[in-house]
Amino acid sequence: MEKINYPLLYFKLNEDSLLGMLVGTRYKIVGKDAASIKMAMADYLQRTYKKHERFPYFDIEKPRLKVFQVDVRPAYKDNTASYPLSYLLKVPVYAVHGETPHNYYDCYLPLFNASFYYYDPKQLKSLVEHFSNNHLNNLQPEEIYKVLRYPVPELDTVALKIKGNQKSKSPTFDFQRRFETLEKLAEQFPQNRGVKKNIKTYPEAAWELEDKVEQVFDKLINTRSNILIVGDRGVGKSAVLQQVIKKATSKKLQLNFTFWRVMPQRITASSVYLGEWQETVEEMVEELLAANGILWVVDMVRMLQTGGEGAEDSVAAFLLSFLQQGKLQLIGEATPQEVESMRRLLPGFVENFQIVKIEELPEKQIQKVLQLFANYAAQNLRMPIDSDALQLAYRLLLRYYPYESFPGKGIKFLGQCISEAQFNEAEKIDKQTVIRHFTKQTGLPELFLRDELLLDQEALESFFKERIIGQPSAIQKLCGIVKIYKAGINNPYKPISTLIFAGPTGVGKTASAKALADYFFGISQNKSPLIRIDMSEFQYPHQLARLVGSGQQVGQLVKEVRERPFAVILLDEVEKASPVIFDALLTVLDEGMLVDAFGRLTNFRNTIIIMTSNLGASNRNSISFAPTTSEEVNYLSAIKRHFRPEFVNRIDSVVHFNALQEEDVRKIARKELEELKQREGFLKRKLQVRFTEKVVQHLVKTGFDERYGARPLQRQLEQDIVIPISNWLIAHPQVKDTTLTIDFKKNLTISV
Repeated sequence: MEKINYPLLYFKLNEDSLLGMLVGTRYKIVGKDAASIKMAMADYLQRTYKKHERFPYFDIEKPRLKVFQVDVRPAYKDNTASYPLSYLLKVPVYAVHGETPHNYYDCYLPLFNASFYYYDPKQLKSLVEHFSNNHLNNLQPEEIYKVLRYPVPELDTVALKIKGNQKSKSPTFDFQRRFETLEKLAEQFPQNRGVKKNIKTYPEAAWELEDKVEQVFDKLINTRSNILIVGDRGVGKSAVLQQVIKKATSKKLQLNFTFWRVMPQRITASSVYLGEWQETVEEMVEELLAANGILWVVDMVRMLQTGGEGAEDSVAAFLLSFLQQGKLQLIGEATPQEVESMRRLLPGFVENFQIVKIEELPEKQIQKVLQLFANYAAQNLRMPIDSDALQLAYRLLLRYYPYESFPGKGIKFLGQCISEAQFNEAEKIDKQTVIRHFTKQTGLPELFLRDELLLDQEALESFFKERIIGQPSAIQKLCGIVKIYKAGINNPYKPISTLIFAGPTGVGKTASAKALADYFFGISQNKSPLIRIDMSEFQYPHQLARLVGSGQQVGQLVKEVRERPFAVILLDEVEKASPVIFDALLTVLDEGMLVDAFGRLTNFRNTIIIMTSNLGASNRNSISFAPTTSEEVNYLSAIKRHFRPEFVNRIDSVVHFNALQEEDVRKIARKELEELKQREGFLKRKLQVRFTEKVVQHLVKTGFDERYGARPLQRQLEQDIVIPISNWLIAHPQVKDTTLTIDFKKNLTISV
């Protein structure tokens, strides 16, 4: 049998009672005298060990008690500011310390439920002061005075007998036993230690962030702090965390920590009855203590969303007491916006963390990191990356992904290029590979991605004229947007363009939006690059949540843009929406960003936002007259009367659409008939179709209404043309590989 001697502190509460505190554990007991406390504590330890074969880890060979006087300036704190008092307090801090068999020193601060390692006895005083200040500065004055009420303790030891050489073999309760709750909710990280793994596309490295790795390691291991790494997306937060964990679990240091990675939603996923997930969390905390474990929370802000209806009854709120008592150690990452939202939604939660900020690296260091990744790809993945491809990727990501940071977005993009090249059995990553993958990812044509390609202005106008009929001023406006974007002088911190398409119904506003979406983002896209939302469905203030989201609910607009960040957003009949909707869109139109209550960003800077409106259409000119300047002024005046000035001022341009002329309707009819020829029924039978001018004239006569523009034309096309043709084809199944002539007299006639 082996024996472990645990330090036991006695605090004299009054003449008749003592408080016993077992150092390095959460165990406390109140008794009449030291002997009874010592006996009860020894009995509890022995019974717990016999039942579970677990014991608290403690490896100081000759523990000593030392009292340090720490100067603290108390301060009252609220959500917005701190109000320090005018005097300093000397707070006695009781430290139990000593040397371990592993050639380092260990120190416990029992009143703070905390401990840290150190390697030089001369460091003890400064480390105690540093850690104590960090803890005490987070307390309100009345809480500091509670610490002052503790009398100077006496040090004793209590013994625990264990089997064999378990003390030297197991630095925690028992690493070999299964932690059922932890293994159910989380995964141990790093995984499969000692097993050879396949070479990964993304290296486990934190290039140019070595100083941050050391800083986090020191706070995490030496002061046993909770760590929150704060920075924008892509700056390297996860890479730093992984390197810290890798260092802390290395065999060289033999620190014997375990790390467990958990997603907050898994904690409550299997809960059935009220209070079940709270019990699960308590079990998880117990097992973490047993495993000497540190919990890595993926998506820290989601902890405030999970568990209840609000942040005050969330998983984060439930864990708050464990954090304050030092029973749980957490690490995680967040963006600055998420940190602010956590401070607002659950005051006091973030204050339990040591915050380490990571800023985006300077350009020179970013280039170095990308080159290091290229070297890694060449040596380990046998996939060299050309230097000009590397520079092209950097330039494209810098321009088109301004809302993400380097080096993360660069390494992620190049890793995707490598995976695609390996799948296609390519030998290297060149400029064409980068352009092809970027086009596939964004839908942008090569014209925008390659500076050496010149814009053919005639081809540009021709593209829109084929799709937009009777709207020359609108076509010029759309061409202007393309030219600005090609020149690279659009504002990168706003949407590409924000427009209102104003004009009567059925004159081509939606068709123009579709044409613009196809030109900008229609290359290699799996989904349509046009996000169309009917704003008449959001006429009441409470429907705002359905559009942009609320709490855990993701709104329709946010969901669509997260799936397709490169797209044209068409907000149809925008004037029918509630004014509350317009207010919510102000930040989107002005900054191209939408931040929800939990600090999560949705980026609109790679979108074109088009709003259609019929305001002013009741006073438009007749079809038989050419549009005048006064008509355009009428639409603009109606828009300014309906929308607040703050909203109108955030619109780049109001594009006026004319009422259609008879010749315009004729062109639209011919265009629709040409598209009809490409339908599957004709193609699979190899039928050539010719429509006479009488068919066109019939559609113009019956398919146009002054109030509804050309919109009824498609309905008339289906009724008068498509249905009779389909009946004829079904009645003549033998007709194939020939030409059909479609004419219209009193009715539709078909001849072969």
